[in-house]
Amino acid sequence: MASRGLLLFVSLLLLGFLGSSDGTILFSSLKKTLVVTAKPSTTQVLKAGIDNITITWGLNQTLLTGTDSAYKTIKAELCYAPVSQVDRAWRKTEDHLSKDKTCQFKIVNMPYTSTNKNQSYTWTIERDVPSATYFVRVYAFNADKHEVAYGQNTDTHKTENLFEIQAITGRHVSLDIASVCFSSFSVVALFVFFFIEKRKARLSERK
Repeated sequence: MASRGLLLFVSLLLLGFLGSSDGTILFSSLKKTLVVTAKPSTTQVLKAGIDNITITWGLNQTLLTGTDSAYKTIKAELCYAPVSQVDRAWRKTEDHLSKDKTCQFKIVNMPYTSTNKNQSYTWTIERDVPSATYFVRVYAFNADKHEVAYGQNTDTHKTENLFEIQAITGRHVSLDIASVCFSSFSVVALFVFFFIEKRKARLSERK
């Protein structure tokens, strides 16, 4: 009986170990060690496919030297603000990062520089980004490619330093001009056709 109990205990211990090492990472377990800024002004409405965002990140200088010794790469992402997540389950925030849908647009992946210098990247907003209110988050990854820390350009409640992006409407000025020209041509052609038909009718009556 004792051996069975011991075997059961070891089995449960192994299952617990495997469950904790399956790559599941909780956002709540990450340390906020990176200071992140995103420009331009929060009062500006940015246009997808046209405008740029410059993201800057670096280790919080109030932390001890070596805090970022495990950081190997970073990934910056564009994330939905809470106001644009309401009644949208496909944008829902989850503590399990593998299930989290807050950040759906990759901005950049690059090696992390641990020289206490800020890094920056200028990103042209992609054409498929929908109209919404956003913020920027940067994750730090270790050598095993697991998230270990983060930073974002907004506060914990994600209400400050937000910015709006306006999606592409699908129409273009040149297309609108072409449409007007084509419509005008059609009207003129219709009048010409009508005039020719009337003239033919009059000539037929004279004969």
